[in-house]
Formats: sequence, C-alpha cells, structure tokens
Amino acid sequence: MANAIDNLQGALLRATANRPKVGGFPYFAETMRQAGVTRNSWYLPSCQSLFITESGSVTVVGKPLVTGMVAVPPFNREALIAALRTDQAGEGSFEEFLEASWDAGVVRYEVDFSARVVRYFGCSDEMYEEAYSRVEV
Repeated sequence: MANAIDNLQGALLRATANRPKVGGFPYFAETMRQAGVTRNSWYLPSCQSLFITESGSVTVVGKPLVTGMVAVPPFNREALIAALRTDQAGEGSFEEFLEASWDAGVVRYEVDFSARVVRYFGCSDEMYEEAYSRVEV
C-alpha cells in the first residue's frame, strides 16, 4: 500500500507543479492516468477524495467545506457549468471550484481517467457529465 501512496503523491506533485493556469484539468488528469490512477471520486462537502490506482486505493481527506449539520443546496446545472468554465479559464483556486460546485448542489463527482470524463452528482440522482480533451504531458 505504501507504493500506492508514494506513487500518488509523486503524481500529484508533478501534476500541480506543471499544470497550466488555463485548461489545467486535462493536464492534471493525464498526469494521473500515466501514473496508473484509473478513477478519482470526490465527496463534497467533506472534501474526501478516493483514488483508485493500479497499485491500490488511497483516500485523502481535505479541509471540509462545511461542518455540522447543513442543508444540501439544490442541484443547479447552470451554476455547475459556470463553476466549471471559471475553473477552465484559470480563474480561481481549486478550493473555490469545490465551494462553487457544492453551492451548485454537487455532493460528489467522479473522474474516469481512461474514458476522459467527469460526472457530477446531486443528492437526488441528478447528474451532469462532461468529457475533457486528451493532452500531452
């Protein structure tokens, strides 16, 4: 399991160090794919991330967006797309993207690095799917 953690840490460092400001997610995703990461699931608002890799599965727990008992915002496809476009334009931080996604009613999202697709889910089975481009790293 230590190999999976070491491999993931190295890939995360490479991806964040070399990620371009505009259109950075496809670069990040390709770096993950080349490191043997097949899927990544994010759980909002806890900011827990699960990476499924060829070497084993690794979870990362970040700083929660909220604490205690809170109402889940309704799923808002247009607000989610606006958050995605802001992130894709290189405007704002990853934390701001997560907050905007939560505000748009996203409770989790899943990245399939092989299919190059991200699926965003609300708590009542709402879903928005977006493909991303293949890039060279």
